[in-house]
Amino acid sequence: MTNQILKCLKCDKYTLEEDCSICSNKCVSTKPAKFRHDDKYGFYRLLYKKKTMN
Repeated sequence: MTNQILKCLKCDKYTLEEDCSICSNKCVSTKPAKFRHDDKYGFYRLLYKKKTMN
């Protein structure tokens, strides 16, 4: 058991367990990646975000 919320990608359920209790699939962290000033793909992420928001 972890101290962070995890999400099952197969059934889209949130849990604190590393394995989903519904489908027994591995769960992944829901936390976003840390911000970095030297992110070489940040410009493209920003363009994508602006494009999808309009």
